[in-house]
Amino acid sequence: MRACTRTIARGAGRLRAAGGRRRRAGLVAAALLSTAGAPAATATPAQAYSPNPSVSAYYRDTGSCPCSGGTLTDPFDDTYFAYDAGGYAVKLELNQGGSFVGKVEFHPNDEKLWVYDTKNDGDTFYVRISYTSGGSTHNLGTYSAPGTDTVLDKVVKDFDIPEGAGVDISVYDDAGLTDYIGGARGTGGAVA
Repeated sequence: MRACTRTIARGAGRLRAAGGRRRRAGLVAAALLSTAGAPAATATPAQAYSPNPSVSAYYRDTGSCPCSGGTLTDPFDDTYFAYDAGGYAVKLELNQGGSFVGKVEFHPNDEKLWVYDTKNDGDTFYVRISYTSGGSTHNLGTYSAPGTDTVLDKVVKDFDIPEGAGVDISVYDDAGLTDYIGGARGTGGAVA
């Protein structure tokens, strides 16, 4: 019985040794892959704009629209505001060092927010939107364009905002909403 036990123990030892070699080989391969991937993963972190982009705001009373051209023209898709009686639209252009880096639009017709990132620079900006109606403020969330390698990234959000509500838009350089870039808020806000 002892001989049998030894044989099993030796066999198990061989299996353990072979399994141990496989395990070690797997660990070495994983370590090499993680080491090789580490520089790539850390090579392109999102950087904050420094200094922040400048923001130019352009407003339109959509009761006298359709509106386009002039200051609504840009190098990407030009802005067009549809007719919406009692609405007040806004377009925010973000520029840094002479480069157009993005734009934000609020369209009262259908209450839509458009956020464009127009430069592949490893950074994005964050847009917080809220509205005030009946004495209460309602946060609609924070949005940013997806970061792809196309020249123009955009996200469009469709809201159900009461007619005549004041709409506040704030643009930040960080997801934590601590580095304010600019916006259209309060008396300089939009109207749904």
